[in-house]
Amino acid sequence: MILFELIPFEYLRVIWWLLLGVLLIAFALTDGFDMGTGALLPFVAKTDTERRVVINTVGPVWEGNQVWFILGGGAIFAAWPPLYAVSFSGFYLAMFLILVALIVRPVGFKYRSKREDPAWRNFWDWVLFFGGALPALLFGVAVGNVLLGVPFHLTPDLMPIYEGGLFGKLFGLLRPFALLCGIVSISMLVMHGAGWLVLKTTGDVQARARRFGQTAALIVMAGYALAGLWLAFGIGGFAFVTEPPHDGPSNPLLSEVTRTGSWLAAYSARPWIIIAPVLGFLGTFMARRALSGQGELSPLLWSKMAIFGVISSVGLVMFPFILPSSTDPNSSLTVWDASSSHQTLFVMLVAGLIFLPIILAYTAWVYRVLWGKVGPEDVEDPERHAY
Repeated sequence: MILFELIPFEYLRVIWWLLLGVLLIAFALTDGFDMGTGALLPFVAKTDTERRVVINTVGPVWEGNQVWFILGGGAIFAAWPPLYAVSFSGFYLAMFLILVALIVRPVGFKYRSKREDPAWRNFWDWVLFFGGALPALLFGVAVGNVLLGVPFHLTPDLMPIYEGGLFGKLFGLLRPFALLCGIVSISMLVMHGAGWLVLKTTGDVQARARRFGQTAALIVMAGYALAGLWLAFGIGGFAFVTEPPHDGPSNPLLSEVTRTGSWLAAYSARPWIIIAPVLGFLGTFMARRALSGQGELSPLLWSKMAIFGVISSVGLVMFPFILPSSTDPNSSLTVWDASSSHQTLFVMLVAGLIFLPIILAYTAWVYRVLWGKVGPEDVEDPERHAY
């Protein structure tokens, strides 16, 4: 028996669907508080010293946190090539804006304190705000568009054709439901960033972070509930008429798909997945409660639960669909027909089992070394090499 045949093809497809979700959630849990902190920077810190304190809470870790973004993109490219081709071409301009924001963020970290000029520093503070807030918003908008269905179709030779033109690839994404998802996303990461600042700072900065975090948590709960009602009564889901073989070739055109009912019908078919939105609401409620109290670590932990629940609920409701088509449902990409080959998924799994524990161990070690609060004395001491 060939080695990769030890694990059935359909199992590998599900495993890589799960691993992709793990990588995306890990990115939201780590780089998410970086983005939330950046979005909060102009509002929770009023003086130059306070802003330097806020920047230095994430300064030592943001580069490591973005590893999960790179791993997620790499996993999509290698494990789900059709998904990579359609999403990165259809969302091209949105992706470009996200990359611009992520590129200027490190420039802001490095350049902000190079000059004493208040105007110079204020400019880079708003660059850091842009670098945090814009990706947080657009990631949610992208998720909303995936739930709505993306306007693409596949030619008989499986070439993806995205409809809508150049500007449609950006402005066509700004549909009302997608914007609601964007608001939930940025509010959720602001809440997460507030939890991080409560853990890492003291005094006025911490107090302001608590207030903004509580407001963000309320917006998350209201927006998430509204999105659920919208999915239940205003947006059609996708379902198979003819399901492809789970271990068959990666050709979406071999199945027949229709738009029918609601995405939330998945809760009837798989009742256990209700745990995801329960965790989303419970985590958000408890994070707000912790932010209004005296807890310092608990707001961050509860917000992590909220993020896990909210993101998981989308993937579990959509399974096995990963990128449905609004213009040609039969071109929709699913777990069963949009993956790489059996051998490719197996080799990637072996590599992942080797390297992911190393990354996790190193990340845990870094956070252990950098544990503790950041105060004015840390940024004013020239020997500490603070931002």
